[in-house]
Formats: sequence, C-alpha cells, structure tokens
Amino acid sequence: GLVAGGVPAPDADPAPVIVSTRRLTRLDPVDDVSGQVTVGAGVTLGDLHRYVAAAGWEYGVDLAARDSATIGGTVATNAGGIRVIAHGMTRAQVVGIEAVLPDGSVVEHLAGLPKDNTGYDLASLLTGSEGTLAVITAVRLRLHRPHPASSVALLGVQTYDDALALMHAAVRPGVTLLAAEVTDRTGVELAMRMSGLPWPLEQRHPLTLLLEIADGGEGEGFDPGVLGDLDVAIGLDATDIERLWTYRELQGQVFTAYAAEHGAPPAHKLDISIPLRDLAACAELLRQRVEAYPGVIAFGVFGHLGDGNIHVEIAGPGVDDEAVDMIVLGAVRDFGGSVSAEHGIGRAKAPFLEFSRSPAEIAAMRAIKAALDPRGIMNPGVLLADRVGE
Repeated sequence: GLVAGGVPAPDADPAPVIVSTRRLTRLDPVDDVSGQVTVGAGVTLGDLHRYVAAAGWEYGVDLAARDSATIGGTVATNAGGIRVIAHGMTRAQVVGIEAVLPDGSVVEHLAGLPKDNTGYDLASLLTGSEGTLAVITAVRLRLHRPHPASSVALLGVQTYDDALALMHAAVRPGVTLLAAEVTDRTGVELAMRMSGLPWPLEQRHPLTLLLEIADGGEGEGFDPGVLGDLDVAIGLDATDIERLWTYRELQGQVFTAYAAEHGAPPAHKLDISIPLRDLAACAELLRQRVEAYPGVIAFGVFGHLGDGNIHVEIAGPGVDDEAVDMIVLGAVRDFGGSVSAEHGIGRAKAPFLEFSRSPAEIAAMRAIKAALDPRGIMNPGVLLADRVGE
C-alpha cells in the first residue's frame, strides 16, 4: 500500500507471518429486500461493482484502483474515493463483519440489521483498524440503487475558493452531486503527456474542477446562469464523460512516470485532508514550501474537493521522503487537518499520528489494542508507532 500498511518491519524478530486474504472471494446473493450483500475480503472492488450492478444495485465506494483494491483492504483502511460526497466513506457502507481475532476466535455479526444497539459496534471499530486488531475475512455491505445517468462538467478555475463556491453554485437545487474533483495545471499537463489528449478547455487555468451529477445525462442539472461565463466542457455521453475523467484518474500515475523519464525515483505520495475553509491557504503554503525544496522537478495537488481530501505528489531526484513528509504533514498539523484522509496510517505515517490525534485519543487507541492484542502480534508497528506488549 501507499503507507506500508502491509509491509513487515525489516528487523522483525521472530520473522513475521504474512496473511493473504486474496482467496476469500465469497459473493453471496444480493439481498434485494434489505439492499445488502455479504462478500469475502479478497473480492476486488471492481468485481464487487460488476457483481451488484448485474443485480440492479451499486456499491457506494469507488476509486481508480478498483481492479486491484480488495474489499478487505478498503474496509481495513476505511477507504474513501470519488463517491464520498454522495455516499460517505467505507465505514458508512459496512453493516456487518466477520473477523479472526489475535487469539484465533472468530467474531461474526453479519445480520445487517438497520437498528441494533446490542453493545459495541465491532464492525465500525474494525473498519479503519489496518489489521492491527483482527484479520477481516468477510463483510456485509450496504448497497444503493443506481443513480440516473450522469452528466459531467469540467471547469477552469483560478483558486480553490473559486472551486468551492462553484461546487454547489453550478448545480441546480435538488440535483445529486456525485463527485467534485480538483486537479492543478501541472497534473493536467502531465496527464496530457501520458494520454495524448489535448488540453480540455479553451484556456489553461491554475485548476480544473470536475463535477459529476445525476440528472439523467442531459446536462440540465447544471445552472446555465452560473456556467455561462465560464470556460467549461460538458460531457453527456459515456465517451465524453470517460475522456473528461481521464485527466483526473491518471493523476496517480503521471508524476511517477514523469519522474522515471528524468531518472528519478517514484513520486512521493501523500494523502491528507484539510478543513474546507483553510484549503486554499494550505495549498498555497504547500506550494511555497515544496517549490523551495531543492531537487523537485514536479509537484502536484489533486483530489476530492467536496470532503477536503487532497493528494500531494512530489517528484525529483533529490527528494527525501522524510523531509517532504515534515514539510507537508507539518502544514496539515498547522491547519488542524488529518495526516491520512483515506489511505490509512500504516507504518510510514505512524510517527505522525500525534499531528492529528490528541494524547488522550492515542492512549485510548493503545488501550483497545492492548485489550484485543495483548501480545502485539497483529501488524506490529502499523498505526501505532511501537508494539503493544513489548
């Protein structure tokens, strides 16, 4: 993963046991009455989408790595993606869970009852626990009826504040906003290099804002009074929608590809979230700090505007991962943001957990860890910086 959540400590003694859940590919029949399905941890997100679509449903979490990300992994990290603004994070989809605890006992609560106040919510606790409390083997998931056909607008904007204002102003009242994604100019230009696509708008802007709405695919859900004076491209059919999304979906690849062209190591990737009111100021501070760092050949910010989740990519032959972590995550701390929006803490960000959580919160996490895993055998060094039980 992107934060070394599944990477054992290099000096681990005794040698670690690595567990794969790839073969747990259970796919139970879709429950049309409750709108739920129970699936194994090894099912990929893409396979789940295709499976439930055949039954007339959709799953609320989607992301670019859908054909490699597994359900167990997305639950363990509480993954987000491009539909959070419409459906919430993975935790909002999980209504039941099956997992193996460190002592070998199995906890199973897969009834999926909408109302169930019988004690602690273990499904919620294990979602986002990154394998530090149990091995997730199956989950019961909430499904959604498909939205009407969608329309996409790609707009050129000057600032993050402009993008935030347009995110809602450009959409007519009552129309469901499915996605609001922002990409900076560097990212769009690198996507053009990789895909061969032209610049998508008439002019080159500091930022592009992609809005996808559920309006029947006619484009009538956008407010013409707002879009009329803007540089905008509208996608109504599947081909145009896919083309406009390409600039955004390639962002996870283009900076590393550009780095390789220049003989540099893969781009350093950071996943953060910032309070929306501070997004513009934080992005500008990051730009100033990173551009002042020696050896950077490409720097980009893109992500999910609606929930303040941005991804930072830094490429260059002289980039030191620990140094740029301090640059970026220090800014996150200053603005009261989160050092991990959707990828988890893993091993890489464990030392920075205190940037986003109070000592009392971390102490509570350690107490939970110690209670369920007193020997500290579950993903030691991940999420919490040291091993419980040592």
